[in-house]
Amino acid sequence: MTTPLQPPPKKDPQIPTRPPQLPPIPRSRAALAMSAAAAKGQFALQTCRDCGAVCYPPRDGCPKCLSTRLRFQPVAAGGELIAETTVQASTDLYFRERLPWRVGTVTLDCGPSVMAHVHADLTTPSRVTMAMKLDKGGNAVLFALPEKVTDHMEDDPQYRELNASPKHRRVLVTDGRSGVGQAVVQALLDAGAATVFVGIADPWKPFAGAADLGGDPRIEVMTLDVTDTTSVKELAGEIGGKTDILVNTADHVRPGGILSRSDIVTSRDEFEVNVFGLQRLAQAFGPLMRARGADGANSAVAFVDILPIHALSNWHAFGAHSASAAARHSVLQCLRGEMRAGGVRVLSVFTGPVDDDWRQTVEPPKLAPTAIAKAVVAALQGGIEDYYVGDIAKDVLEKWLDNPKVLEREQQA
Repeated sequence: MTTPLQPPPKKDPQIPTRPPQLPPIPRSRAALAMSAAAAKGQFALQTCRDCGAVCYPPRDGCPKCLSTRLRFQPVAAGGELIAETTVQASTDLYFRERLPWRVGTVTLDCGPSVMAHVHADLTTPSRVTMAMKLDKGGNAVLFALPEKVTDHMEDDPQYRELNASPKHRRVLVTDGRSGVGQAVVQALLDAGAATVFVGIADPWKPFAGAADLGGDPRIEVMTLDVTDTTSVKELAGEIGGKTDILVNTADHVRPGGILSRSDIVTSRDEFEVNVFGLQRLAQAFGPLMRARGADGANSAVAFVDILPIHALSNWHAFGAHSASAAARHSVLQCLRGEMRAGGVRVLSVFTGPVDDDWRQTVEPPKLAPTAIAKAVVAALQGGIEDYYVGDIAKDVLEKWLDNPKVLEREQQA
């Protein structure tokens, strides 16, 4: 059985931080499509549209009928572990620093036999549940997990390399004034976070929930205003070197589109928080986190942002806010490429309308802050790059993938 992960000892400042290394990165375009499925937490393999064969590894032609009409689609995740070995030596620096490493052969219920990373709690032969994960280089890998949940299975070192679990890690939540921010703080503590730093702008102003933030010794309230470069840099100087996960909950939202506003003041405020605030956080904390991407079992692992699904397609009732969300989405895509060099994941949690003061006129369904908080933890624990919360977010995504222009017309209705 997996040995429970223990809280890390205080770091010796005389021991240098291990520089980040990445697994082998080059992949074909077909393999990158599999990574796109893994980014959404799907177990999807190529399926031939002509003969129905399930194919692995990714390729350009079906091995049975030679058709080029292959597409990735979800398949059954069950299988049988028929052989395994433990690698004790490797020429690759990333794996050499993490040996021993278990790998094995799994016969999938959907057809092919695959090489996969193997969880420590598995024996041979045994039934397994397959998961498709993103490694630190951003590529999809297959991981064989026990069919039934085992004690402390999330603490397996190999499995922990493929997710961003908050257990025993130190997390910064950037806005503790909002209901979403406070719910995220509690969810992270429930998931085992060692310390949660909570950013509060203008701490002298009273706000609902302040007493709860001060009642837990694992919570440290910090002054943070994402619209103030000096405030962000000062906090990064204080805790940036020990922040393992950053969760950006800051969001400035107001109803209205472009023509419904007589000036750009409100829109400027939205961009100042939602776009430039995100950029300030990335510039101040990103280099420090990227440098600690291989700092032991509790290395820096994830930069998380919560943003509306209308980043994909503008919703004119909140048109200016949607525009800032689109820019925010683009910033995250840029940041994802830059942070990957350190093995730090950039996770986007897309939400439908939130049940808050500024969206009271929006018809249900709306998301409770606790639902978003659970999604943040699930994205971290699963290492899922794009996580969609609620029926509206999933519906918008599905329609956007099908036909973005039709969705645009529907959003304008």
